[in-house]
Formats: sequence, C-alpha cells, structure tokens
Amino acid sequence: MRWMRAAGRALLVVTVVLAGYAGLGVRADAGAHDGARGPVTLATAGDLTHYLAPLLEDWNRGHPAERATLVELPDSADETRAQMISELRSGGRRFDVLNIDVAWTSEFAAAGWISPLERHRFPLDAFLRPVVDTATFDGRLYAVPYVTNAGLLYYRKDVLDREGERPPRTWAELARLARTVAPKYGLGGYAGQFLPYEGLTVNVTEAVHSAGGAVLRDDGARVAVDSAAARTGLRFLADGVREGWIPREALAYKEEESRRAFQDGRLLFLRNWPYVYADAGGAGSRVAGRFGVVPLPGPDGPGTAVLGGSNLAVSSGARHPASAADLISFLTSERVQRRVLTEGSLPPVRAALYEDPELVRTHPYLPTLRQSVLSAVPRPKSPRYDQVSLAVQAVAQDAMALRQTPEQAVARLARELEALSRKG
Repeated sequence: MRWMRAAGRALLVVTVVLAGYAGLGVRADAGAHDGARGPVTLATAGDLTHYLAPLLEDWNRGHPAERATLVELPDSADETRAQMISELRSGGRRFDVLNIDVAWTSEFAAAGWISPLERHRFPLDAFLRPVVDTATFDGRLYAVPYVTNAGLLYYRKDVLDREGERPPRTWAELARLARTVAPKYGLGGYAGQFLPYEGLTVNVTEAVHSAGGAVLRDDGARVAVDSAAARTGLRFLADGVREGWIPREALAYKEEESRRAFQDGRLLFLRNWPYVYADAGGAGSRVAGRFGVVPLPGPDGPGTAVLGGSNLAVSSGARHPASAADLISFLTSERVQRRVLTEGSLPPVRAALYEDPELVRTHPYLPTLRQSVLSAVPRPKSPRYDQVSLAVQAVAQDAMALRQTPEQAVARLARELEALSRKG
C-alpha cells in the first residue's frame, strides 16, 4: 500500500523474540523474557519493495541462534495498528519488536505496550536531530528511529521557467503562481492530502507550525491550538479553496490521488512525500524531467514540514529483549541504512548519508529532504493521538469545505482537544 511509502513506505511491525537486561539496550524491567537471546520474528505491514528479506538473510548468517523470520501484517495501516493493539492489549507475545509509525510512539509508550530503551545503546548523535524526538515520550527513549520522511513541494519546473518565475518560498508567492500561472496552462494550482484521514492532519499541522503555532505542547499535556498562528495556518488552506487555486477535487485526495494528479500533468504544485520523486520521474510519467522539488513554503519564508517515518520499539512482552536491541542496532546501522535507501527507497535516519556524493547523484532530492527534515516537527504527541487526529481532520474538513470560518474551526478544535485532555 502506498501510504506506507508515504509515511515511511514500509510501516513495519517488527516482531522480534529477544530477552535482555539494562545495558544491552532495554531496561531490566522490560517485561517477561525466557532468556538473554533467541530467534526473532520481524513482522511488516507490506514490504512493497521486498528489500527486508535480504537484510534479514544477512542478519541470519551472522546470528544463526537468533534467526529473524519475516511476518507480514495487512497492507492497511489502520488494520496493522488494530492488530498490533489487539495483541498488545491481550498480553500476547506474538509481537516483540514493533516498527511503529512515528505518530504512534507516544500512544504505545503511555499505554505501557513498549519498553523504555537505554539511550547509550544507540548512536543517536549520528541520526538527523529531529527524528530522535519522534522516538521519545515523557522525556524517555521508547524507540529508535528507522526511516524518516518530511513533506516537500513539487513544482512544474518547465512551466515556471517559461514564465520566468522561481519556485515559491512563501505562501503569498505560492498563491499568486497557483492563481495566475496555473490556469494559463490548464493546470490546477496546488494540492496536498486533504481527504479527512491522517494526511489531512499532517497538512494542517504543517500549516499551523509554519505560521508559528502548534496543536499540542509538552508531550500533549497542553492544548495550544487556540492561537492567531493556528487561525493563519488554517486560513491559508481555506482561502486556497475559496479562491480556487486549490481545486475542489483536491478535497478528496490522499497521497496517491494527489501524486497521480501531478504525475499526469494536472497540477502546478503538489505537497507530498519523497517517494513521489521516483514515480514522477519514471517511465510513463508525463512530467518526467519537467519538475523540481523544494522545501515547503511558509508565511514569510521556508515553512515547517511534519515528520513521517517509523520507529523500532521493543514490546513490553518481548521474550528476548537483548537480541531485539541488537536487531534494532543492525537495522539502524549506517551500512544497513544505506541499503534501506538504495534497495527500499526509504529515507534513512543517518545524517551522513544525506551528504554522500554517490547517494546524492542517484537520489538528487536528498539535500532538499535533509533541509526539510532538519526544520521539521513531529505530529502532536498524545496518548490519545488517534482521537486528536480525528478531531483535527473533522474540523479542518469543515473549514476547507467552507462550512466554518477558520476562526470558528480553531475555537471548536480547541474545545474538543481540551475535552480529550480532561479524560486523563
């Protein structure tokens, strides 16, 4: 499923059977375990590029007593999450290491489903700085970043070159070009992921943060959305629909619908994830060789992207947490992270890879993605993230469908989030 390419492409649920003690990566209170080391099971929700099996073969050759077996869960992220939660709530031990979406880390940590990890066990200083924040909750490390992602702005370079225009750095420039240049070429102006689902939460969060605001602060302890910045961010999106430079059909777009619209030559600008670069530049694309990519714009300059990707965490019921930590170290090593990019087409978390000349030649978007990741923010952290996200989606949908003003929508969202926070 393409959603997993967008948020880390392989939204892995890594099930690893391992036992361990503090100092081996997992705290000594990490749950029941049968011994220090043993076989491992790694489950994934849809490995679209089939790169994981060769990685595990390498692990197995070096760890014959701790063999890793790949298990795939359903392609749907919602079904994957549901299966994971059902298993974890029941106390089952089928899932040992979970490769969870970055947005789930706080929820899983607060519920006690994943174990705290020892920071010194992992080379966090070698990772892109913001991605580490996605793996923490309440000041503790609960996972290790595995793949990352950040939103980028794709644009029709051929069209802007013909008009003597540069790609936009601000919302005003984006709106002007989308409103005036796009119609001259029979194009829609701008689209993101505006259907009410997780993608809309991401797009709204990016707009709010780009304007200097936030949805939640202090790991979800404080509602921060009732602000002038949040109203400015939501107004930017609503005005696009009202003024026509965001096409009405974009209100039904997810990642793939918006990618196809751009790739088929129907959009001037597109907000999407890095995976689009290879598809839009591939055989059969009507925009191959005719597009470029830049960081997302904001009100007065470069905007703020939201981090996607996935983190590797050890289930609190893992049987062999020590080997689980070792497998996580293997999957996040620089050598394997290089293969995650070249064979899995997933953005790595290792900072040095973004400046590797050979990789930049074959993946030209890496410097832009690095810039976007370094200025990006996690999605709102909350033990009830799923409910927070649903509230953001519902309110943003009404604002972008012009059923509520941005002011009314933000006030409503603040009330709903405050009610969630009072549930304890």
